[in-house]
Amino acid sequence: QVQLVESGGGLVQAGGSLRLSCVASGNIFSIVVMGWYRQPPGKGRDMVAEITSGGRTTYADSVKGRFTISRNNAKNTVYLQMDSLKPDDTAVYYCMAMSTYAYWGQGTQVAVSS
Repeated sequence: QVQLVESGGGLVQAGGSLRLSCVASGNIFSIVVMGWYRQPPGKGRDMVAEITSGGRTTYADSVKGRFTISRNNAKNTVYLQMDSLKPDDTAVYYCMAMSTYAYWGQGTQVAVSS
């Protein structure tokens, strides 16, 4: 079992920045990939960024050059630095950890005003 707790969401104006954090606990040594997904109002959940245990990153085209995913293995934490935010980035952001199963956090709301 893996438990994930997100923090760092909030309301920001377009062009602003936020940093999301996700702390993992439990069977963390089984985790091979961690990532961030988001679900805008009335839409499905999509991948934003992922990072492997070896540090390889993948980004959705819509956030490339604006968002940066990183991890601190000593703190069992993955971050999502979000810069140049747009109203289209408004969504609930979920942390994901992949081992044998995919585990999800409870989600944190990000709202970007125009």
